[in-house]
Amino acid sequence: MNALTLALLLSLPVPRLAPPAHQPVETAVKHGRKGGKWYFAANGHAVYCYGPVMYVTESQGSLMRVATFCQNDQPMVPLKD
Repeated sequence: MNALTLALLLSLPVPRLAPPAHQPVETAVKHGRKGGKWYFAANGHAVYCYGPVMYVTESQGSLMRVATFCQNDQPMVPLKD
């Protein structure tokens, strides 16, 4: 009787557990865009931006060169000339 029960238990299919799905890494999601360029910001730091370089008028009427759509969700970063 025990041998029959043991044979019956061993003949049952064993469910396989799927490995846990990997969560996307935050940096991979955050920096999904390609085609950016490094610029030298007016504050002395290097910044990586995806948009075009533009000229924006300042309050005194002079033009300021800025890079657009930069890392860390910065819409515009003043550039060093």
